[in-house]
This record gives sequence, structure tokens and C-alpha cells, in this order.
Amino acid sequence: MAHCIVEEAEAILDREFAVLDKGFIRLVDYLGGDERVVEAARVSYGKGTKSYREDAGLIDYLLRNRHTSPFEQVQLTFHVKLPIFVARQWVRHRTARLNEISGRYSVMKDDFYIPAPADIALQSRDNKQGRSAEPLDAGEAEIIRAAFSASQERAYTGYTSLIDGGIAREIARINLPLSLYTEWYWQIDLHNLFHFLELRLDRHAQKEIRCYAEIILDISKKVAPLCCQSFERHILGAVSFSREEFAELKRRLGRGDRAAGKTGAETNGNTETLSGKALERFEEKLQNGTQG
Repeated sequence: MAHCIVEEAEAILDREFAVLDKGFIRLVDYLGGDERVVEAARVSYGKGTKSYREDAGLIDYLLRNRHTSPFEQVQLTFHVKLPIFVARQWVRHRTARLNEISGRYSVMKDDFYIPAPADIALQSRDNKQGRSAEPLDAGEAEIIRAAFSASQERAYTGYTSLIDGGIAREIARINLPLSLYTEWYWQIDLHNLFHFLELRLDRHAQKEIRCYAEIILDISKKVAPLCCQSFERHILGAVSFSREEFAELKRRLGRGDRAAGKTGAETNGNTETLSGKALERFEEKLQNGTQG
């Protein structure tokens, strides 16, 4: 099979998609698309032996059943500008290749992230990792934004003073804050990209990295629309159930063991019921379709 050209992807190559206040994402290059996934799965067949509808069905089957290796045939390379605190969450996904701007070789730009007023909130009372869903009022938020700006300006002024004084760049940079923007080239295959998106589009992920994930998904749809469609159907928009949750679901549908008149002995003694936090998570899955 020759090089796979996807016209929709070609149309957006090198286009900057804005993220946050100063960030962006560009699709630098791609290798393969839906067609490559299909050809990899049907390695013994020639091109054109199946219809578009059958190709879509095959892709859906592969993703639904977690046959992931054909998706690894597709690769995407992004140029990303992002705050350092977002980058540190991002690199937890280690099945990718990246090259980041070096503060040892380059003088870092005076680019810092300041949250929008609507994104500034108190610590959540029920989520140790996140912020409250209720933002501060506009006046309080502007005070916080001004404090961010002032401390960033002081840090960058100190940084440039050290550089101008001849201090090594690798030393001068160490007092720069996590709000500083960095840039990198990030290359990943489609299978591992879907795992990244599954986690970083989740409502529990920090909003700032979710913003990047949303744009990456939109770009990926240009490269492999059928694959992304199946990803949204079977992974992003889906929830899974534990053994106990599935038993409770069957009970509510009138198909459980107790509903069928079976005893604990007849069900291998598996009489666990949901309560407390486990029951809350189960109800959340049913009501909101979130994994919890």
C-alpha cells in the first residue's frame, strides 16, 4: 500500500489551533488514517476489496473488542505550546516521543499562563485534586489574576537580570514558575492517543489539559474520522461495570440471581451488595454516564 493521503488532514497541516490564553496545537505530520488501520487488519486482502461501510464496521469491531495493534499503525505528530504545569501532567503518558525546548540552550520567552476569571475558584470540598465548580466573583478573580501577573513579572525580571549578568541559562531558569509556557514536538500512535484522550477528556482531569485534549481530538478526527467515531462510541462515551455493579444492574432489570429464585449457594456464595461510596459510584454511572 502506498503512502496514505487524507485530504482533510492535509488541509489543516501546520495550522495553529489556539488553546488557553497563549497556547496552541499544530498538526505537523501524520502517517496513515482509517485506510491504514483497515489495511493492517486485512493484511491478506488487497485494496478495494471491501466497501466504506464494511471498513467502518471492521474499525468498530476492532475498537469494540480492544484489538489495538492496527491502530498503532497510525501516527500523529503535534507541535504544542503549553504551560509547564500542563506539560508535567501530559508526560505521565510515556508511550510517545517528544522533544521539548531547552532552557539550557534557549532564553525562555516572556509567556505565562493566567487563568480566565471564570476558571478561578476555591479548592473543592469533595475533590482533593480539583477546584470548586463555583468560580469566584469577578472582582475577586481579577485580584487573583493581578497577583499572578505581578509574581510572573517579578520572576521573569529576575531571570533576565541573571542572564544579562552572565549567569548560565541552566541556572538562571530554575526560579521560573510552572505557569511559564514551554513548547514541544509530540508524536504518538493512534492507540496510545486514544488512551491519552480517554483520561484527559475525563471530567476529573484538570480543565487546562482537557482544553488541549479537546483540540487534539478535533484534529485527530481529520486524520482518522472512522476510528475517532468508534472511540467516542465505545470508550469516551462508555462506562464499565464491576462484577458487583453488573449483578446490581441485572437485579434492577429483573434478571438477577435472587430475582430468579437462586440462593447464595447456587450463585457460588456471591451475595455482595452495593452500599456507601460503591453505591454512589454506581448511581453516578447510571445517571450521568461517568466512570466515577
